[in-house]
Amino acid sequence: MEMWMKIAVAALLGVMVWRLWPAANHWLKHGPRGSSQDWQAALLPILAVVAFIVLLILMVRG
Repeated sequence: MEMWMKIAVAALLGVMVWRLWPAANHWLKHGPRGSSQDWQAALLPILAVVAFIVLLILMVRG
């Protein structure tokens, strides 16, 4: 990728972050809060995927 294109992409990403910052800040302050049950429900599939990946790695190594 040419240098001018890298600079243009970096500038575009900077402008996007600058424009989205107020909306993200608003949602962090006024967004819904998760309960402990919500976090447990989200963690269960994540742990299942991690365990499956570890199992696959162990099967390939063995």
